[in-house]
Amino acid sequence: MTVEVVKPMPDDHVDLADVERRIKAIFIGSVGNLVEWYDFYAYTAFALYFAPAFFPNSDPVVQQLNAAVLFAATFLMRPLGGWLFGYIADRYGRRLSLTLSVVCMCFGSLIIAVTPTYASIGIAAPAILALARIIEGLSLGGEYGASATYLSEVADARHRGFYSSFQYVTLIGGQLTAIIVLLLLQKVFLTPEELKDWGWRIPFVIGALLAIFAAVMRRKLHETEAFEEARKISKPTGSIRGLLKYPRELLLVVGLTAGGTAAFYTFTTYMQTFVKLSVGLTEDQTTFVIFGSLIFATLLQPIYGALSDRIGRKPLLIFFGVAGTLATIPPNCFRPKSAPSVSAFPTRSRYPCSAALRLRSRCISRPSGTRTGSITISAA
Repeated sequence: MTVEVVKPMPDDHVDLADVERRIKAIFIGSVGNLVEWYDFYAYTAFALYFAPAFFPNSDPVVQQLNAAVLFAATFLMRPLGGWLFGYIADRYGRRLSLTLSVVCMCFGSLIIAVTPTYASIGIAAPAILALARIIEGLSLGGEYGASATYLSEVADARHRGFYSSFQYVTLIGGQLTAIIVLLLLQKVFLTPEELKDWGWRIPFVIGALLAIFAAVMRRKLHETEAFEEARKISKPTGSIRGLLKYPRELLLVVGLTAGGTAAFYTFTTYMQTFVKLSVGLTEDQTTFVIFGSLIFATLLQPIYGALSDRIGRKPLLIFFGVAGTLATIPPNCFRPKSAPSVSAFPTRSRYPCSAALRLRSRCISRPSGTRTGSITISAA
């Protein structure tokens, strides 16, 4: 299957063939994004089961914090991955960058799936797990910028918000897929003992196979017209030096996206651990609560994207800041006094351990020669 990206019609006439081609472009450009985020989030979804295999300790809180440290460490590699794959995308094309990033994610998932436990190889087990997460961090850093660039270049100016929203649809979709796999293994195929013993390896095998499928599909992906035209006009730079020519725009994007990224990872990643260990929900309750919230968030993405095409981005950004603050701070200030606090944890566990924050952007105002690099670096 090949994808052709065509220019928008000069009038308001709806060209069904054009719409179909764009939908195909979105599908192929996004499917790999979903797979990569599935692989990435499978780690957090199954951490409750595999943490004892890599971090032997009688205290489950300590085990989860150790697993969270490796999750946070991957964020340190994502800026490097963003720069590396952004450089490739701006110099050699979006297709090559997107394909290489998903192949790297395949290797990372496969390493986790076959790594022996601490009981078998000792300290080498968490060390290999850390290596796998570093590879996945590099991969995801490159995937984010390249896929965001591709979707923004596929879209016409009138529907850019709607088209670009599908990056986050597939991003959340990857996490939903990881939770669906978790539910199926929990409720249908395996017992809790089997999950903790060997069943936690299954989702990583699935992720590796899906990554291979995505890589094959992306080999047939056509370059965007914006990249092809820019390559004819001037030689792409794809460098940090080129990015620094736009300091004001870079700082503006970082500032605008910092709050949204912080909120996103707090409520989609850390919340799973919080509602189980702090609120006291069971593993099943935790899974269903997170699953329901993600479904709701997924449905909102294209709605807000289309709305931004009609009323502009600024009103929605202001709404997010105000509504997000009012819906977060007051409920936490007035929660029941009996709710667990940090003092409920063992003394040795009272150290900060939250996933690093990744700054999201759709920085489409840069020249095509530095566009992918600018998105990945500013978002990292």
